[in-house]
Amino acid sequence: MYREAMAVGMVVKSTAGRDSGGWYAVVKEENGFAYIADGKTHKLASPKKKNPLHLSKTAAVLDMADITDKKLRTALRGFGLSKNTEEGD
Repeated sequence: MYREAMAVGMVVKSTAGRDSGGWYAVVKEENGFAYIADGKTHKLASPKKKNPLHLSKTAAVLDMADITDKKLRTALRGFGLSKNTEEGD
């Protein structure tokens, strides 16, 4: 099956699995999988490996140059609070 590439920094929404409904940023793509992080449960240092077919893409792309976990949480908060990004961070 054809899988369209995901750009680093692209904001995606998980559509399957325990993390469905959560907003994430693509940290890297490797061997047909997307590695995603939200800065809270999945930090930039240890992103979650996810099948791209289980992600819904958005047109938004974050600049990942000087991003930290806290900045990532703040950026993703603009897309609506996911179940794993709580207020008060």
